Amino acid sequence: MPDMNTLQDNLRAVQARIYSACADCGRDPSEVTLLAVSKTFPADAVQEVAACGQQDFGENYIQEGVDKITFLQSDVNAKANPKTSLIWHCIGPIQSNKTKYVAEFFSWAHTVDRLKIAQRLNDQRPAQLPPLNICLQVNIDGGATKSGIAPEEVLALAMQVTQLPRLVLRGLMTIPDPVEGFKAQIALHSQARMLFDKVRAELKLPNFDTLSMGMTADLEAAIHAGSTMVRVGTAIFGGRDYPA
Repeated sequence: MPDMNTLQDNLRAVQARIYSACADCGRDPSEVTLLAVSKTFPADAVQEVAACGQQDFGENYIQEGVDKITFLQSDVNAKANPKTSLIWHCIGPIQSNKTKYVAEFFSWAHTVDRLKIAQRLNDQRPAQLPPLNICLQVNIDGGATKSGIAPEEVLALAMQVTQLPRLVLRGLMTIPDPVEGFKAQIALHSQARMLFDKVRAELKLPNFDTLSMGMTADLEAAIHAGSTMVRVGTAIFGGRDYPA
């Protein structure tokens, strides 16, 4: 695991990239939320990045995320490591048998792409918690192996999700296949921005404000295209060693 100074330097470097990208395209940096993707890294690494002021963390693997959330929220650990309350985002695939954990432990779910999953999240969201923030995952470039709903089906699903009282539809999320060149990246992300604007105009929802797109390699292009949330893991935590 990188040491505290390295993690702090990495976080500051990513924040500087966001500020620079916003300056280049005339946007206010406060419009872009940095989501630190902590998958495969231990809770200690999350604590150290959180100590630098980072609040939003994303997990791809639901059980791993639940274990970290439980550890970091434990009374003993919280007293030993006072910190701002963290906001946890589920950014990995959600199967039916895992919806209960997402509903109970996370504040956001970015990868909803069918009504069945939305209904289960709604039904399993504990009454004492605020509604779960939802992004619809869109397969914006039609990748054959990618999850996500087709762009032409987004509006219908969005309207259905708005009828579920324990969910709040916040926006759209995309993970397009990589493309070469800054202009090509902007053009691809701009497709999602146009769809986002169309859905927002149609639904007129006050909280439909989130376009989750852009990662370590293409966050500048995503910001130029209108992203409001970039999901960055490698540039903060370093390279990952995935289990076989």
